Amino acid sequence: MSADETVLAAAAGAPVARLATAAASGAIDLVPITFALTGTTLVTAVDHKPKRTTQLRRLDNIARDPRVTVLVDHYDNDDWSSLWWVRLRGRAVVVRDGPDFDDAIGQLIAKYPQHYGEHPPQGPVIVIDIDDVHTWRAS
Repeated sequence: MSADETVLAAAAGAPVARLATAAASGAIDLVPITFALTGTTLVTAVDHKPKRTTQLRRLDNIARDPRVTVLVDHYDNDDWSSLWWVRLRGRAVVVRDGPDFDDAIGQLIAKYPQHYGEHPPQGPVIVIDIDDVHTWRAS
């Protein structure tokens, strides 16, 4: 397995990532997300964690500009030789129902059974088609 493949495999198993979308003003909105990564597709969903609304700014941003960036990283204060990060860029679509929605929810339940097993996400799903991958690791 190549170094990039090793880091991508670690990224797929990471518990959290950060999603960056572009606001209409040009500002970058950055939020932590739960996600599932399979091949060149990443999925995330609006879940039951407390929010003011399910119509989130990230959804509006994607509707206006589908270009997004996701950062997955690992930090260990005691062992800097184990640090790594993966930057994934791609185009996102918001899916509210249908087979892509059901597949994404299934992937998220499989990855996070402790959170989504009894309370699957009900909000929209974001499906990202990744077209650029950049990885780094300390060793």
